[in-house]
Amino acid sequence: MTGRRLDGKVALITGATGGIGTAVAELFAREGARLVVSDVAEEPLRQLADRVGAAGAEAVRARLDVSSAREWDEVIGLVRDRFGALDVLVNLAGIVDWPGVEDTREEAWDRVIDVNQKGTWLGMKAAMPLLRASGDASVINTSSVLGLVGSGAAAAYQASKGAVRLLSKTAAVEYARRGVRVNSIHPGVIATPMIQDLLDEEGDQQPDIRRTPMRRAGRADEIASAVLFLACADSSFVTGAELLVDGGLTAY
Repeated sequence: MTGRRLDGKVALITGATGGIGTAVAELFAREGARLVVSDVAEEPLRQLADRVGAAGAEAVRARLDVSSAREWDEVIGLVRDRFGALDVLVNLAGIVDWPGVEDTREEAWDRVIDVNQKGTWLGMKAAMPLLRASGDASVINTSSVLGLVGSGAAAAYQASKGAVRLLSKTAAVEYARRGVRVNSIHPGVIATPMIQDLLDEEGDQQPDIRRTPMRRAGRADEIASAVLFLACADSSFVTGAELLVDGGLTAY
């Protein structure tokens, strides 16, 4: 098959067993990427790698706690040994904690910041030598609509996602002339396992659905398509951008 947008590219995806991560991995595979899929959930990770491999893509799996510099170094070593290159890094791994400022526990705050904010930085830090060597690389960091606007809750999550937004911008400036584009993606309400129970319980009366002009939750494949755009040559003059995929939630 010709004309695939990631033919021959090596892509590393964190949080690959989540709803969005799985959709990204499967789409990247169809577009010709060679994949390293990573997560802390080892059995779902094995199943994902086997499924993608059975469809004809070259895929390897690697357990990765993104808050660990040591584990990042090990995974990047695996990428180097297996493929000798890295062209795309998709930082999808993330966790959420819902309490506001006063009700957030310190240990919960630290864990959310470690995974969402520190994990994104550690990933870029570890991967950047290989990405720079590519000469035409792309980093996609996952923020959120809650990295742009306040909600009155989820203090640690919102702090981490706001940080990812600006970390992406400063990295974009730093590497703009060094062959690496860096952008952030900002999903709105997406029907994934993380919030599916809430969506099932409240349906179209869920407050964020009512505030979304399109009056529905997004799908994981709709986020994956946006990630693909940022990963491939279609976005060759896009860096330091924040791509909103939110059904208009932040348009008001």
